[in-house]
Amino acid sequence: MIKRDFRKFCVIISGPSGCGKTTLCRKIAEKNREFFYSVSCTTRKPREDESNGRDYYFISREEFEEMVKQNKMLEYARVYEDYYGTPMDPVIKSLQEGKVVIMDIDFQGMRKVKKKMEDSVAIYILPPSIEELKKRIEKRKDSKENAFKRFREALKEMDFWTAYDYVIINKEIDKAVHEIETIINAEKLKRERMIIEREEE
Repeated sequence: MIKRDFRKFCVIISGPSGCGKTTLCRKIAEKNREFFYSVSCTTRKPREDESNGRDYYFISREEFEEMVKQNKMLEYARVYEDYYGTPMDPVIKSLQEGKVVIMDIDFQGMRKVKKKMEDSVAIYILPPSIEELKKRIEKRKDSKENAFKRFREALKEMDFWTAYDYVIINKEIDKAVHEIETIINAEKLKRERMIIEREEE
């Protein structure tokens, strides 16, 4: 009898603000018990509809900087006036437990994770149109000034798609989820990830 397994890996989901990447990550993790959704840390204040541990781990600047000093961040960056980063321990622990780790991080974070974990898979999410992207950003509970800033930055970020392994247009959420799952399942079957065990019958 031949048993088959695969080396576990990280799946990086990126895209401009308003493309729906966080929703996609959550839906995929909820559907698949073998996946772990990595929640990022941030020093910014939570919005009205956000909760600690679900959307982000909301921590102080001092706590964040201490984690950086102790090398407990897999990647981190300063965005606008706040820090965002991926805590390393939960990622390493989940990989050791045999789970595929899904993380919602930006282009700079993707490059840092790829350097540390070369077999990570990077997927870029694009909105169906610029008009739809603008509508999604404006729906968020934010000031007009911040919404305009996010939209302007989102347009710049869309140029990064060429640096990714796969690109998905998020027009219909269920279809986009299926496409991401298809990519992950195909990556599991790559020869270089494969672990084959042969047992005597």
